[in-house]
Amino acid sequence: MARDVARSLAAPSPAVMELADYLAALDHDRDRTFTHASIKPLAELTEWDASPERTRITHRTGRFFSVEGLRVTMPSNPVQSWDQPIVVQSEVGVLGIIAKKFNGTMHFLMQNKVEPGNRNGIQLSPTVQATRSNFTRVHGGAAIPYLGYFLSPGDRSRQRVLADVRHTEQGSWFFRKRNRNMVIEVFDDVEVQPGWYWLTLSQIAELLTHDDLVNMEVRSVLACLPLAVPRPAQDDVMGLALGDSLRQSCDPGLGAAHSTLEILSWVTRARSDHEQRTELCSLHDVGDWEFGPDRLAHRSGRYFTVIGVDVTARGREVRRWDQPMVSAGAGGVVAFLVTTISGALHVLVQLRAEAGGFDGPELAPTVQCDPTNYLPGEAPPLLDEVLGADAERVLFDTMLSDEGGRFFHTSHRHLIVQARDDSEPEGFRWLTLAQCADLAQHSHYLNVQTRSLLACVLALFRGATT
Repeated sequence: MARDVARSLAAPSPAVMELADYLAALDHDRDRTFTHASIKPLAELTEWDASPERTRITHRTGRFFSVEGLRVTMPSNPVQSWDQPIVVQSEVGVLGIIAKKFNGTMHFLMQNKVEPGNRNGIQLSPTVQATRSNFTRVHGGAAIPYLGYFLSPGDRSRQRVLADVRHTEQGSWFFRKRNRNMVIEVFDDVEVQPGWYWLTLSQIAELLTHDDLVNMEVRSVLACLPLAVPRPAQDDVMGLALGDSLRQSCDPGLGAAHSTLEILSWVTRARSDHEQRTELCSLHDVGDWEFGPDRLAHRSGRYFTVIGVDVTARGREVRRWDQPMVSAGAGGVVAFLVTTISGALHVLVQLRAEAGGFDGPELAPTVQCDPTNYLPGEAPPLLDEVLGADAERVLFDTMLSDEGGRFFHTSHRHLIVQARDDSEPEGFRWLTLAQCADLAQHSHYLNVQTRSLLACVLALFRGATT
């Protein structure tokens, strides 16, 4: 599988579609399919019970999701207790990508999909991206194409599973939410419907450098694949021997600062010592938040807001609906500091517990925050190191969107920055890419922001081979 990934990353001339042709098709799809989302007061949502006298916000069917209050106690956190609204969606959704070889090169069937919260309307999405309510058609919409590949295992002579892992979503906004991340390789022909395209990893790596184009679900799924450098490369990029260090970082037997057993023990010890109590409660009992007819917002104006939106769509299973959404703007930052240790590229991760987490702390990026939420002197460790880096140390810098079905115009700046040295602050560890890829095969180790950044590493592979 690693060889297949490497070959797909190295593909200079794809067998199915040139990148310029895909970008032209993307422009065409923007005219063919769209969503228009306009903000409306929560109390005026027609399909949701969202008036201020309600104790929680729910859909009239009782399905999809709800917005409820959450009371959190976390003694080890700088803020030891707080209340907040949170999205409750217990259903496990499917994020699935179909893979197939053409002329020996692995291609991935990707969809140009519109979501009401997308900053630019249409984004590159997995073959299938659906909640259980969607694929059981609670909304009364059309059937979801290609869903059967992921719900019903096929004959092993006709397809094989390349990745299948349940991973958590944003624990600050979702309460114990997980999605099934899948990649299925098929051996038979697949009918390609309008809006779906076969792309190589090399092409997807290029698209990752475009702001708000490759959606979060794609990034999460691709992080579940093994990483491998396509061919030896000696390119020196911004002072980092990128090709050599990437290749060694992908080799499980080379140069890790900590053994995988040491990392697992570190995580297990932190989870065993971690104290956290969470209790769902009425939205009226959530301190410092105001639930009015227009919106649900913190009194300080910080953090996030729950708003109502009215959506009209073309090219979707349903053409018109309304819903609540979380709005957190585009001020967030997720970043890896990277360095070379014993010849292998390492990324600096931290253990981070979140209010809606499932199994205690998970491995998070070096930096994961919205700087606007902090008062002077409160900023998290290494934020200044990341944001103040000289241009020559910045290896990747792209604004990428959060999931557009629940979050309205919310993006995070994704950064990969060369560290000044290989020092390891308390609460942080250096991991190789091989170790990250191994942990991505197991649930509840890498949070969604870490998986998102790991997908961005594909762009570094591309840089190491051009």
